[in-house]
Amino acid sequence: MGFGLGLRRRQSVLPGFDLALGYTVLYVGLLVLIPLAGLFLKTSSLSWEQFWSIVTAPRALAAYRLSFGTAIGAALVNLVFGLVVAWVLVRYRFAGQRVVDALIDLPFALPTAVGGIALTTAYSANGWIGRPLEALGLEVAFTPLGIMLALTFIGLPFVVRTVQPVLHELEAEMEEAAATLGANRWQTFARVVLPELTPALLTGFALAFARGLGEYGSVVFISGNMPGRTEIAPLLIMTRLEQYDYTGATAIAVVVLVGSFCILLGINVIQRLTTRDLRTAA
Repeated sequence: MGFGLGLRRRQSVLPGFDLALGYTVLYVGLLVLIPLAGLFLKTSSLSWEQFWSIVTAPRALAAYRLSFGTAIGAALVNLVFGLVVAWVLVRYRFAGQRVVDALIDLPFALPTAVGGIALTTAYSANGWIGRPLEALGLEVAFTPLGIMLALTFIGLPFVVRTVQPVLHELEAEMEEAAATLGANRWQTFARVVLPELTPALLTGFALAFARGLGEYGSVVFISGNMPGRTEIAPLLIMTRLEQYDYTGATAIAVVVLVGSFCILLGINVIQRLTTRDLRTAA
């Protein structure tokens, strides 16, 4: 037993495993677990009736629907177009490719407030994109569509950068072998390429969703912040804090936290099952 333990330690890639693990636990505890525990502890000062009254208020329910709905919708859009962008960047060579590749990371470096102002300016009724759209009867700024646009803007890099390395590692010979066996392009993509990309796509979707659900800076400008219509949950929490209603803000935050955790947990389970099926098939 002792020999086996010593062997595992000698074979460890990281030297000083105990110290590294200690720092990891300390890091996670100080930055994640303790703040989240404080959130639940603050909410526990409310009675169940008070908590339920706050989190099920019509204004809060509308904010939940808008935040979760637009975050999921934007993540789904990014799932499709992020795959297309990653495919183009990996499988094709064209003029300005490096510029396009660098622009993908722009939402990472750009302050979210700047992104929100830029999108609002472009897609407002007087904007150079919003004006022709409004002539067609399509309003973007100060609508849920505008919120979804902002979340798509800040979430696209998560999908592209997650899928891109997997596409680089995917051997073209697999697609060529499928073609020689009589598979057309769609069959090759659906049965050979897509299963290999599914875990990365799920990871990108989860990252884009999580970022979109907690996004504030870019959304607050383009949403219009109308209660019951374009007010997102983070803005409602901020409003409660500005009113010094800390328990009300934490109660709404707990609902958002639990909801997002359940969705991310479900995505993680699907990802594990998909990865296991791929290993079994291999």
